[in-house]
Amino acid sequence: MKKFHIIILLLMLTEYVKASEDNTFYDQLNVGGFSSAAITLHRDAKAEAAINELNLLLSWNNHSRLSFFSELEIERPLAWNDNERYSRKESKLDLERLYFDYNLSEVVNFRFGRFLTPNSRWNLFRAPPLMWTNSRPLATSRLFPIATNGITLHGALPFKNVELEYKLFTELLEDQQQDNNELQFEHVRGARFSVKSDSDIGISILSFSERDAFNGLSGASYRMLGLDFVTNLYETEISGEVFQRFTSKGKEGGSGAYIQTAVPIKGNWYWITRLESLNRPNEGVSSTGRCNTCFESFCWGLVI
Repeated sequence: MKKFHIIILLLMLTEYVKASEDNTFYDQLNVGGFSSAAITLHRDAKAEAAINELNLLLSWNNHSRLSFFSELEIERPLAWNDNERYSRKESKLDLERLYFDYNLSEVVNFRFGRFLTPNSRWNLFRAPPLMWTNSRPLATSRLFPIATNGITLHGALPFKNVELEYKLFTELLEDQQQDNNELQFEHVRGARFSVKSDSDIGISILSFSERDAFNGLSGASYRMLGLDFVTNLYETEISGEVFQRFTSKGKEGGSGAYIQTAVPIKGNWYWITRLESLNRPNEGVSSTGRCNTCFESFCWGLVI
């Protein structure tokens, strides 16, 4: 029987604040962060609550060609349920991002380190307060690697009334530590091209191998095609992505998609609706619907 959840989401995004020291280096250092929490009430009247993550953001920029960015995350630092009460068993520390940017021009830039795989629009804006919800679509976490250790070549080309952006990336170092429930990928390389005007439309291609979940050995190799968009219809924001994977032999390798709308209600209140589906090999097809009501960074909603 499907569980019916009433979820109360608390999203907080702190603005970057400059360090107060007089030293020039510290004046160029910015610190910020975000966090989200949720309360879930099940049909059987049991309740769960958790701080989903606590993220620290650190960046440095002296307005030269070189800049630095890092994100450190504590996953589920605190959880509570009717049986175990308070618990920290699921808490763990992750280095989400750590990279250097080198700017040659608007057309050519380099990024080196650990960065979010830039083949998905959701990955480019992963902070929950920026995406209206703290729960990412399954298609953006179960079909391809969320992060990559390597190098990216990226830039933008103005063309008439639009801007053409490109990102070319490849993995240089495999993850040295894997979580038990985390999908393992390797040999990642790909590209994303997008057109920005009143709407933002992107297309991505990606190749990678997925390790066997049981023994960690190299498994099937995949090629993946992705399409993403975000646009505004009157005052409603509409966004979505669709992904299709193929094995190296051209067979079906899994797929996924989502579409999300943000409809203004009154003032800073918005009604958020998202429909999504996921199809992974040997796991079948799953689909969910999500509705949220948000006031700035505070959300409550239903998941079916």
